[in-house]
Amino acid sequence: MHAFRSHTCAALNASHVGETVRLAGWVHRIRDHGGVLFIDLRDHYGITQVLCDPDSPVFNEVEKLRSEWCIRIDGNVKARDPELVNPKIPTGEIEVFIRDMEVLGAAEELPLMVFGDQEYPEETRLRYRFLDLRRAEMQKNMTLRSDVVRDLRQRMWDQSFREYQTPIITASSPEGARDFLVPSRLHPGKFYALPQAPQQFKQLLMVSGFDKYFQIAPCFRDEDPRADRSPTDFYQLDMEMSFVEQQDVFDTIQPVIKGAFEAFGGGRKVDEVWPQIPYAEALLKYGTDKPDLRNPIEMQIVSEHFRGSNFAIFAKILEQDGTEIRAIPAPTGGSRKFCDRMNAFAQKEGLPGMGYIFWRDGDDGMEAAGPLAKNIGPERTEAIRQQLGLGVGDAAFFLGGKPSSFEAVAGRARTVIGEELGLTEKDRFAFCWIVDFPMYEKDDETGDIDFSHNPFSMPQGGMDALDGDPLGVLGYQYDLACNGYELVSGAIRNHRPEIMFKAFEIAGYGEDEVRKRFGGMVNAFRFGAPPHGGCALGIDRMVMLLADEQNIREVILFPMNQRAEDLMMGAPSEPTNEQLRELRLRVLPPED
Repeated sequence: MHAFRSHTCAALNASHVGETVRLAGWVHRIRDHGGVLFIDLRDHYGITQVLCDPDSPVFNEVEKLRSEWCIRIDGNVKARDPELVNPKIPTGEIEVFIRDMEVLGAAEELPLMVFGDQEYPEETRLRYRFLDLRRAEMQKNMTLRSDVVRDLRQRMWDQSFREYQTPIITASSPEGARDFLVPSRLHPGKFYALPQAPQQFKQLLMVSGFDKYFQIAPCFRDEDPRADRSPTDFYQLDMEMSFVEQQDVFDTIQPVIKGAFEAFGGGRKVDEVWPQIPYAEALLKYGTDKPDLRNPIEMQIVSEHFRGSNFAIFAKILEQDGTEIRAIPAPTGGSRKFCDRMNAFAQKEGLPGMGYIFWRDGDDGMEAAGPLAKNIGPERTEAIRQQLGLGVGDAAFFLGGKPSSFEAVAGRARTVIGEELGLTEKDRFAFCWIVDFPMYEKDDETGDIDFSHNPFSMPQGGMDALDGDPLGVLGYQYDLACNGYELVSGAIRNHRPEIMFKAFEIAGYGEDEVRKRFGGMVNAFRFGAPPHGGCALGIDRMVMLLADEQNIREVILFPMNQRAEDLMMGAPSEPTNEQLRELRLRVLPPED
């Protein structure tokens, strides 16, 4: 017999009754039923109930066991009494009577329990992640992640892509986030960077003649943490193709993602049609460039109904250039209590409040209620109701000003309204492509023009588009949103050096600086670069959605905490004086 086990803890069933077996695993739970000890023995695959009574030669040793001790047992497989069968587990028909036992690894007092549903602070869970990962939910999440990665990889191979590995140590590149820098021992005073993405290398692969590339790529960005983003590193399905247009990329990656969501979505509906929504339209209707289309609410501009009205606040706002009034319809939200609650929500978000109108049954039929209705009168109120398609029992909320000042709050309000009124479908994955991103944005304080998205994108219209107003230039850039999260980002790339120089010049980067920062790519584009494009899918975020988790750290094996610290391994750590001398570095004390 094998030194540690003849079967896993999920393998035994009624067909094994009478056999002598060997199992190994962790003590999940111990129950003492009048001198008979029942132990749930757990390994990665499942749980088997083993038992011991005073007739066992190792009863005294079994009595000493505690939770999470790692043990090996030899025993006889017995059938459970019919009334004691547990249909919830594969081994529920049998139990194993212990004849021999060996302690493989004793456990000290546990800082967190593996058995049960107790909640522990995240700091405790991350410090003892090796224990946290033993819990059934975490085992399930990490197995799901592994299976999803395998599935994505196979689907890419099935579409004639090949997997290539790009460097982990490279040059610093302005990708939109801070680099992690790595000092060079051989070149004192110079630094490598960990790649924020394989962006330049995958483009160089296209220039090198590799028609279809993909990689399950680690990416490193020194970012502020969020619930849906790791502060240090993450993994993405990275892909690039030659001789393609934007639609070709969509047609290639969509069945890969859709197939994975159908395979691992637990029976939840996966939308067949993925609409393509221009960026400006997404901000208008949803207040965000990653809308949750499970929520049917679409915002509308209603400025004309307030222009010159008796509601002085909105009327005055509309006298300023670049302002508008936007309505958020709220079907079934027509009660003063709900409207007041949403008004309080807006105040918590830093706004003075949120105007509202709701419609109810009156003595003479349907009537509009709320402060706004009284101020603007029945004709304007009715025009708003008809525009929004609302009726008795419904409401609408209003925000005004320059869109940039209220758009994000409006988007969050739309989400809250959809959730609270039960309008947002739960068992569904709703996808949409966001297209026609602006190439550039303007800093309101300095007036400087900079890239708003990916600097390596081809502008729509090519060189001619760059001769006009930069803020009117659209790029062949696109994101895929799912249930309110950005899952994919990509672009058709700028493969023409002259267009690249002009695009960067508009953003304040001279040709010399472009050559210095992106010399390898610029040089390659001089020697017959093909048109190419691609995208990257965030694997961590995708698995988070599939696992129905709200925090991305629940689907990452060994994540950092909110302060980008690894509490288990003690990172970041202070370097030794010897290391600093070898690298010819000096650490300055932190500023007060």
